[in-house]
Amino acid sequence: MAGRIEDYALIGDMQTAALVCRDGTVDWLCLPRFDSHAIFAGLLGTEEHGFWRIGPAHAADAEPPVAARRSYRGDSLILESEWDTLRGTVRVIDFMPPRDGAPQLIRIVEGVSGRVPMRSALRMRFSYGRVVPWVHKHEGRTVAVAGPDSVWYDTHAETEGKELTTYSDFTVSPGERVAFTLSWQPSHKEAPPLPEPEQSLEATEDFWREWVEHCTYHGPYREPVIRSLITLKALTYAPTGGIVAAPTTSLPEEIGGVRNWDYRYTWLRDAAITLSSLLRTGYREEARAWREWLLRAVAGDPENLQIMYGIAGERELGEAELDWLPGYENSAPVRVGNGAAHQLQLDVYGEVTEALHLAHMTGLSRSDYASLLQLKLISYLEKHWQEPDEGIWEVRGPRRHFVHSKVMAWVAVDRTIKLIESGDAHGPLERWKELREDIHREVCEKGYDKERNTFTQSYGSRELDASLLLIPQVGFLPPDDKRVIGTVEAIQRELSTPDGFILRYPTQGENEGVDGLPGDEGAFLACSFWMADDLAMIGRVDEARKLFEKLLSLRNDLGLLAEEWDPRLQRQVGNFPQAFSHVPLIDTALRLTASGAYGG
Repeated sequence: MAGRIEDYALIGDMQTAALVCRDGTVDWLCLPRFDSHAIFAGLLGTEEHGFWRIGPAHAADAEPPVAARRSYRGDSLILESEWDTLRGTVRVIDFMPPRDGAPQLIRIVEGVSGRVPMRSALRMRFSYGRVVPWVHKHEGRTVAVAGPDSVWYDTHAETEGKELTTYSDFTVSPGERVAFTLSWQPSHKEAPPLPEPEQSLEATEDFWREWVEHCTYHGPYREPVIRSLITLKALTYAPTGGIVAAPTTSLPEEIGGVRNWDYRYTWLRDAAITLSSLLRTGYREEARAWREWLLRAVAGDPENLQIMYGIAGERELGEAELDWLPGYENSAPVRVGNGAAHQLQLDVYGEVTEALHLAHMTGLSRSDYASLLQLKLISYLEKHWQEPDEGIWEVRGPRRHFVHSKVMAWVAVDRTIKLIESGDAHGPLERWKELREDIHREVCEKGYDKERNTFTQSYGSRELDASLLLIPQVGFLPPDDKRVIGTVEAIQRELSTPDGFILRYPTQGENEGVDGLPGDEGAFLACSFWMADDLAMIGRVDEARKLFEKLLSLRNDLGLLAEEWDPRLQRQVGNFPQAFSHVPLIDTALRLTASGAYGG
């Protein structure tokens, strides 16, 4: 059975990623892209669906031993795991070198002390565990082929095939290193070049060290901020600049439940807020690449803006269920693709416009097409902002007039007015100023409950929604407005878990089915960071710091966060690692640092 979600480490090459468990098992890897079919899908099934374990040899009827220690090498995405055994200590170094050619997963076993018997067990299963490839030798190399894909396995260790698995049994002594490499190549092409593991390790370490040096944040929370930035960089698809929400699909929001979605795509919302965090910490090149990706994805059809696209800008992301996979801890169905791609979510216009505005304000070179796109988006909003939509949380129930969607429509208009006022674009300034005022007035009249002194999830509803915490953060109302303070306090009262974290919206009792789905979910980590932000903004800075540091304690030992926290099971749930959790971590750290609200 797969490990707990927080038991996994992320390694990647800015084109795809792998998850490595504490026992040395790679349970998830899609090749050659984030959204390709998995060759190791044990994460969503069993070992029959593909895995690769390297660790100390153990009895066949015993559980594989877990590493006593693991960490990333400095500020990099190079994972080092160490096992202490009766015969000595051994280290496994896992990484994926940033690439121009064939994707590679490299694993180097290094003896630390004693003589430690080791085993590599490799079971490749293509097409999400459904297809057993043809594994054979080719000029001394092992290659697995199925349809359009081939994976080449290179090592100097002796290999043996049995039970449709490739094994290597070997022993390492102090200072001895044994390398293993998997390289993907289209099956109709010649073999990829022989790997050079040691040179690749050095180059990978250099890449991450140089990249981290560009970070402009040097505050008290530098360690979690740097780790979050590295994670966000790892979720960037380098060839196009697209940013995936997470490298996984169908890790459940509720263990055993049906809230299982494919996050290996570029949500405009998630990518825009990721871009904002990167810009605020000194990373302008990623902003430039994402802006170019956006312009290509939306090209020629801004009126039909989708909420998400493929990592190269693909529009069709049809949803399907993989019924041969039982799901993570039997959380079915396992889904690939995402049917929410064609939902109407008006808030996306605000997030995209805010990202373009921030890029402009931080000195990114002017793009006439980006300015034209912004004007076209507002022209669309001008006609459609009063329509109901599915909202930020992609509810699969009926459309509503979500307050957050209207607030973000206001943001889109406001930032475009500022673009025009700066002289970098031309548009109907006075008319759009009236539009901005109209949206603001309607939200304050229809989205606000005077009796309870709080904004509500949608017009006329009594339910709350944690997305309302963004109202002061985007400048819709000042933090000291009584309606903002009332909303923050209402959300604390009604959407807090017993340990103080924040739910997105109510999903139980009389509110069951608000999102069109059965079951429940955990506390949404982004919303909990937003609460810390708001608390700082309204002057409750000590409380904000305590909540932030409590949230930091939820990270796994490598500093990684999934989408949600299950307060009942006390474990991470949802796709992992999740950009939408690491972005607000960075933002809150920046805000608390600016306010001086930190300990020590």
